[in-house]
Amino acid sequence: MAYLPIEDHGIIGNLRTAALVGRDGTVDWLCLPAFDSPSVFCSILDDEKGGHFRLRPLSHARSQQIYLPDTNVLLTRFLSPEGVVEILDYMPIATGSGHSRLVRSVHAVRGEMPFELECRPAFDYARARHTVSVGGRGAVFRGEDGSVLGLSSKIPLEEGPKGSVRARFTLGEGERTTFVLRGLDGEDDPGEAPSEEVFNRNLNETVSYWRRWISRCNYRGRWQDMVRRSALVLKLMVYDPTGALVAAPTMGLPEQIGGARNYDYRYTWLRDAGFTLYALIKLGFDEEAHNFMGWLRKRCEDGGDGMLQPLYSIDGRSEIEEYTLDHLSGYRGSRPVRVGNAAYKQLQLDLYGAVLDAAYLYNKHGAPLDYDLWKDLRQTIGWLAENWRQPDEGMWEVRGGRQHFVSSKVMCWVALERAVRIARQRGLPAGEGRWVEERDAVYEEVMQQGWSEEKQSFVQHYGSQALDAALLLMPLVKFVGPIDPRWISTLDRIQQELSFDTLVDRYRVGEAADDGFEGAEGSFSLCSFWLVECLTQAGRLDEARLALEKMFSYANHLGLYAEEIGRSGEALGNFPQAFTHLSLISAAIHLDRALGGG
Repeated sequence: MAYLPIEDHGIIGNLRTAALVGRDGTVDWLCLPAFDSPSVFCSILDDEKGGHFRLRPLSHARSQQIYLPDTNVLLTRFLSPEGVVEILDYMPIATGSGHSRLVRSVHAVRGEMPFELECRPAFDYARARHTVSVGGRGAVFRGEDGSVLGLSSKIPLEEGPKGSVRARFTLGEGERTTFVLRGLDGEDDPGEAPSEEVFNRNLNETVSYWRRWISRCNYRGRWQDMVRRSALVLKLMVYDPTGALVAAPTMGLPEQIGGARNYDYRYTWLRDAGFTLYALIKLGFDEEAHNFMGWLRKRCEDGGDGMLQPLYSIDGRSEIEEYTLDHLSGYRGSRPVRVGNAAYKQLQLDLYGAVLDAAYLYNKHGAPLDYDLWKDLRQTIGWLAENWRQPDEGMWEVRGGRQHFVSSKVMCWVALERAVRIARQRGLPAGEGRWVEERDAVYEEVMQQGWSEEKQSFVQHYGSQALDAALLLMPLVKFVGPIDPRWISTLDRIQQELSFDTLVDRYRVGEAADDGFEGAEGSFSLCSFWLVECLTQAGRLDEARLALEKMFSYANHLGLYAEEIGRSGEALGNFPQAFTHLSLISAAIHLDRALGGG
C-alpha cells in the first residue's frame, strides 16, 4: 500500500471511537472499543504492518467522497467505463455497553465492476499476533491481547497472508453486498451479514439520528454548510459516556513529513474548554455543553490543592504515560510514533483561563453554577493567585524549557477576571479583594514586560523579540480592546511576520522559544481563524470575510481540517482537529453577526 495524503480521508464514528476511511476505500485507522484504545487498523502509521480493511475496484476507477447530507454517513463512489459503484460506510450509534460495529456496504449503481476485499487487523498497535478462522458466515480474528473481531459476509472469504482474509467478487447493476465488522465476546460466530431489509433499517436509523441531532443547530448565518459540518465532526469526537471531547481521534500524524513532532491527541485538553463551551452553547447544543461541563466539573473536584493538569483521558484518568512504538515506521517515515502524551505533566498556566471562561459562559448561558462547583473553582483560583508568576511551558507545550509566556499570563488574567465577574454577578462568596489585586498585577506586568518598545508589539515571552500567534487571543478574551493602538500594532506585526495571506504560522521556529524539536512545521489553521476574528473585531470586515472564505478553501473535500496546512497546501498533524473546527465556528458566528446576520 502507498500512503494516502492525510486530507484524502473521511471520518465516521459512533460516539465511542472513530475510523478514517480513505478515498481509495481503505479503512486505515480504527481503535476499539474507545478513542484511546489500542488500534486494530493503523496502516496510516505503517503501510506494511499497520493493518487495514480495504474495499476497492480491480479495474481502474476514479473516486469521489461525500457525506450524505446532514449526517456522518460516508459515501465513496468509484467511476469507470465499466460502471459506477458506491461504498456506504458508517458506524451505528453505540448504546449501553454494546460492541462497536463498522458497516461497509457495496452497491453497483450501473454497469458491472469487479471488487477486492482484504481485511487484516493488527491488534494492539500492530504488536499482538492473531489467528483467523473462516466459516460460512464470515471470519473471526483472535488477537493474543484478548481482542476478538468478527467479520460477517455473504461473499465467501478465504484466508490470506499475514492473518488476513480476502475475497474477489463482481457486482452487477443494482446488486449490493454488506460487510459488518464487530467486536465479539469470545464467540466463534461472526454473526450473519444483514439482509437488504435489515441494512436499510439500520442505515435509516443512523441517518435519522444524525439529522435529528444537527436539526438542533440554531446557526442560520452565511456559512451554514461549513459550520454545520464542523458541528457534525465535533460531535464525532465526543466520548458519549463522559461528555469529553478528544482533541483529535488520531495519534502520530506528523506536523512535518519525516519529522519528530508526532503526538497522540486522543485526550481532552483543558485549553480547549472555553472554546468548546462557546461553540456548543452558541449553536444550541445544550445537552453536549451540560455533559462537557460535567466532565470538567469532575476534573476540578479531583484537583486537590486546586492545581490542574493540561490534559486528561476521556474517562478522567490523570496519568497518560508517553512512550514510542518503535516497530512502526510512521506516516511516510515520520518517526517516532508516540502513544500517550507527556504534556500532562507540564505546567500550563493558560488552562486556568480556559476553565474559568468555560465556567463563566456556562453560568451565563447554560445553568447557574452550584455551590459545590464554586468551592472547587475558588480553590483553583486560590492556587493560581499564588502561582501565576511562575514560568510555564505555555499553550504550545514547549519541551525546551519554561518561559514567562505572554499568552499564559493573559489567560491567568482571564481566569481571575472571570472569577471576579461570576462572584459579583451571583453574589457568591469569594476572595475578591485578593483576586482583583492579582488580576490587576497580571495586567500591569503584561503591559510592562510583555510589550517591546523596539518592535512596537507584544512578544512571545518576557525578554523576547519573537512573535507568537497565541497573542491573537488578546482581544478575543477581552484583555485588550480590538482597536487599542498597542494591539493594532501587534496585529500588523503578526500579519507581516507570521502570515502568508490567510495562513498563519504559530511562531518562527528557531527565533521563538525552544520547543524541544528541530525542523519546520506547517501553518496552524486555528490561528488563521483567530486572525479572522481579530480582523472582525477591529472592524476590517472585508478583509476578515476574504480571509475566512479563503480558509474554507483549505478544507479537504469533506470540509475537514487537520491541525496544520503544509508548505504546499497539504494537511499535516492529527486529523480532524477539534480546536480548528471550534475556532472556525467562533470566527463564522462573530463575522456573520458583524456583517448584519442574526
